[in-house]
Amino acid sequence: MNDDFNRVWLTRKFEEIQKRILKALNQLDDGQVNWSPGPNSHSISTLIRHMEGNILERVNKGILHQNMIRDREAELKPAFVTKEELTRSIQERLQFVIDTISSLSDGQLEQTQTVRGKERSNLDMLHQCAAHFSEHMGQIFYIAKQLLKEDYQSTSI
Repeated sequence: MNDDFNRVWLTRKFEEIQKRILKALNQLDDGQVNWSPGPNSHSISTLIRHMEGNILERVNKGILHQNMIRDREAELKPAFVTKEELTRSIQERLQFVIDTISSLSDGQLEQTQTVRGKERSNLDMLHQCAAHFSEHMGQIFYIAKQLLKEDYQSTSI
């Protein structure tokens, strides 16, 4: 297994996710980041809180073996969060993931954690998080485009 390749790929992917979400957030105000497209849809603030919960569970608890308790149900309930708080969260939480990736030994990447009753390597979980966060990043862009219409500025890098 080429752990160096995976470290570089994952670091670049999380940096891209961080940069692009911040570019989208920068275009919005507090009301917009808390707006939901409908009763069965999440706001940007809820999506970001959900990403935070995923980091806590998969990285803090699963990889770093910290005693963390995630309340997934609570993170998916609507709650007003300011744009400033969301910006800080994306900056800090994704930087934490990036820093963690660079600090892990090859052995730590290959260690396993149990996710929904199945053993998965930490490396596999980091790739899964990158995919999961990319999906939510797309939802964030979609909501921002709905709100801003022609004023939306692409976050493509």
